[in-house]
This record gives sequence, structure tokens and C-alpha cells, in this order.
Amino acid sequence: MNLDELHKAVETQQQADDKFQHHVHVCTSTGCAALNSEKVIEALQTELVKQGQQKACRVRSVGCSGLCAIGPLVRVRASETHAVDADQTHAAADAAETLYQQVGPQDAAEIVASLNDKPVERLTFSTDQPFFKQQTKVVLENCGEVDPEHIEDYIGHGGYSALLKVLTEMTPAQVIDQLTQSGLRGRGGAGFPTGVKWATVAKSAGEQKYVICNGDEGDPGAFMDRSVMEGDPHRIIEGMIIAGYAVGATQGYIYVRAEYGLAVKRLRIAIRHAERNGFLGKSVCGTALNFSIDIRLGAGAFVCGEETALISSIEGNRGTPRPRPPFPAVSGLWGCPTLLNNVETFANIAPILNKGAAWFAGIGTEKSKGTKVFALVGQIANAGLIEVPMGMSLRTIIFDIGGGIPNGRTFKAVQTGGPSGGCIPEHLLDMPVDYESLNKVGTIMGSGGMIVMDDTTSMVDVARYYMEFCMDESCGKCVPCRVGTVQMHHLLNKFSEGKATPTDMNKLEGLCDLVKHTSLCGLGQTAPNPVISTLRYFRKEYEDKMTVP
Repeated sequence: MNLDELHKAVETQQQADDKFQHHVHVCTSTGCAALNSEKVIEALQTELVKQGQQKACRVRSVGCSGLCAIGPLVRVRASETHAVDADQTHAAADAAETLYQQVGPQDAAEIVASLNDKPVERLTFSTDQPFFKQQTKVVLENCGEVDPEHIEDYIGHGGYSALLKVLTEMTPAQVIDQLTQSGLRGRGGAGFPTGVKWATVAKSAGEQKYVICNGDEGDPGAFMDRSVMEGDPHRIIEGMIIAGYAVGATQGYIYVRAEYGLAVKRLRIAIRHAERNGFLGKSVCGTALNFSIDIRLGAGAFVCGEETALISSIEGNRGTPRPRPPFPAVSGLWGCPTLLNNVETFANIAPILNKGAAWFAGIGTEKSKGTKVFALVGQIANAGLIEVPMGMSLRTIIFDIGGGIPNGRTFKAVQTGGPSGGCIPEHLLDMPVDYESLNKVGTIMGSGGMIVMDDTTSMVDVARYYMEFCMDESCGKCVPCRVGTVQMHHLLNKFSEGKATPTDMNKLEGLCDLVKHTSLCGLGQTAPNPVISTLRYFRKEYEDKMTVP
């Protein structure tokens, strides 16, 4: 597909959409699908036929709309192109965005009957509140808008325009320069500058180079990458193709945990559709670029989130980390230069190249540019998927966007960064959420998990839970991680049972230091973080559980 064909496809899609007076978007991502949202679609389509509205309304299966706590979500939008007088224009504007919560198949008849009338009040959830108003959608702008299983929807929303712009107007060096100027940092957790990584791979010698997308999201409570893969798979594919062009790679791999069945299904469909339309394969969009993408399934090993362990797994070996250097950018998959970024990083590429580096750099803070997607879960009213500018305060995220702590309880802590992160207490709620600020208080951004805890939570038990997770997920290759996590878990059990002594406290702190500084990879190096942060901010809870001889 060339530029003219793309413009024609966009126009065709828009004309097809304009034929309908109403558009009904039903979330079919994992959370809502588990609550039978597919049956909601079937019921809506049946009712449209019964009520003679099938030519006036289109029902679209879409990705995550964000508010997972009140799914299944159904969004109804009226097309203003069909308003022919002032009253209709006003009515269309009023009904332009109606969000229904906890919709079941039994509600379909009432929703269809309301299309040309007032919304169904008992199901309505207001979109005029902080959860929606204070977010900035970049990565998630298409989630909830496009049908992830139809490439025409993605193209109709500007999809693949960045790729064609790159292939027809920019050199590889110019692409990398734009990413460098944008300030984009890797969203997988470490926050390494994306432009620097891409430039390193581009400069590395080698006839064969690879691009890998890390979709092996393993943090407890995290579902950011899964939601993007389920709701907007073409955005990831487009970012990977652009990466292949920029660094000189011809083969890409998306590494996804096998438990993400829906994400895998939709990625496979998207790859197939991209191939049919000339965006993947030989002579991409009629140019000299050859680039293909395959999917590789992981067995759910948390350590495979570490880049060298992931590479080892793709090669068909056991997923264990390798010493660095050499880094994958120089010697990665099968010894070839390899670019490895996570899902969210690749999903940022197209909008940056479409809107410009300055636009992206204008969002966020001086050193942490752009937005960040979080899975906001735990003891929080508005649990779900959010995207906010870097630098927004924790208080705004938790109490405005998140709606605060339910059931009359009070806030105690928020844990960021998964098993590799730490717990942040109440007196730090006004801190900005960016890479540097989080590091200063003893935690990390991670891939984007954010678990809120109320005053009923035992911080010792939280530390023990994460240590048990790291202990189970350790690949066992290095002694500090393999043995140290077991010993720390044993000590945390003693604290939890009220049997620990001051000597145990000294041992625990010593082990934290040893494991942190001597483990081979990031899993072991960060495993002590939940313990260190809870000791730092909630030490009295440990002391209250000690037995003094």
C-alpha cells in the first residue's frame, strides 16, 4: 500500500462510518470479556434487527476503555453528520458520548431503544469527571476506539501514516534523531533513552539484525501491555516496522506470555492483515524495506522479562540471563545486533513521528518526557487502566483519577514497579511520578503497575508476598538470588508469625544489601526493594512483630 492508497483507504473507511447515525463500542478486552461482553454484542446486534436499526447503528468490538472496575463497558456515540436542524444538532451533541457500565445482554433492548431518545439512566456512568478529564491519551488513544481485529479501523484512525511518512520522507538517521529529540525513554522499567539504544543498534556491524518487542508482562496486578496488545495491536506492529527501517533489521519478534491468549490471537490477526496490505514482508509499501514479524510464546517465567533471558528463550534455550557486556544492541539474538523494547515503547513511536519530537517533549518533565500507562489496582475506587503525563502527583492519580480509597478506609501506601519496586507512604503522596523522583524514594517506575493499599494492610506481609514471588521466579543461575531470596523469605515468615528477633532484623538488612549488589540480573538486584522500602517507611511494623530476648 502506497501513500495514495492509504489516503483512499482512510477516506473509504470514513465514508463507511458516516453511513451510520450511531456507533456503539463494546469493550472486549480480557476484563470485560470475562464478564460476557461478547454476549452483549450478540444481544445488541439481535436487537438492532428486531427494532429495524441495523442500517442506522454500527456495533464495534473495541479494546480496553480504562474503567475495568465497572465493566462490561458500552460507549454510544451519535454521528453529528446526520443532524439536519438545530434541535437535532443539540441532541446529537448531548448524546455524543454516553458511557454505560456493567452492561449485560438483558440491557440490549433498552439501549437500542434509547438510540434516538434519552440515554438509559440506570446504566449511565458520567464521563465528566477526573478519571477521564485528567488523563492524556497517547499510547491508549485508539484503545476503546478501533476494532483490533480489523485493519481498516486502524487505518481510518491514521494508522500506518507514520510508517509511510518515514519510508518516503525520512532517512533512518532522521528517524533516530526524532526519537532522541523527543526524550522518549524505554517504558519497560529501566527508562533507558530510546534514541540512544536505536542508534547503538544502527551503528553495530552485522548483516543480520533483529527487533524484539517484549510483551512478557509478569508483574502481579499489571495489565498495561496486555491491554495495548489486545486493543491496538497494529500500533505495536507499526512501531516495530519503523524500528526495523531505522536500525537496519529485517526480522522482528513479539515475545508474549502464553497466558495472554486474547492478545496472541489479535496480534496474529493483525500480522496477517498487515502482510495482506503490504505493510509486512518483502518490499514493504513498495519500497526496498523487507521486514517480517513472528510471535514467540513464553511459558510465564518472570525472569524472561529481563532482555538477555528473553533472548535466550527465543533461541529455544532455557530463559536465564547472561552477563553483560556485550549488550544485546551489539550481540543479542543468535549473536546479532538486536533492538529490544517493550510494548508501550513501540506504541509511542508512530505518534511521535506523526506529531513531531517537540510535541512529545512538551509533555511530562525535564528528564521524563511523555506519558505513562499505569494499571491502577488494589484498594482504589476506580480500578483500571490509565495514562497520565509524567510528573503528575501520586495524590492526583490516586484521589482524583482513582477516586480515592473505598469503604471508608484510609490510604496507607502505594506500591509501584511490581516485585522490583517499593512502597510509598502517605507523606510522599505529593511527589511527582517520574523516573528520578521514584528512584529517590526507593522504588522504580517499572512497567507501570500501581497497587494501592489501605490501612488494613500489613506491610510485612506485602514484603513477604513479593519476596515469595521473586523466590519462586528466580531462575537459579546465580547463588545470591537463588539462595538469598529463600533466606529473606524465611526471615520475613518469622516476622509475620511474631517470632523474629533483633538478630533476624540485622540478618534481613544484610541479605538485602548482599542480594541487591551481587545478583547477576535485574530480578535479583531489585528483589530486596519491597523489603528495603517497607523497612524504611514502616519499620515500626517490623519492630512490633519482634520478640525481644
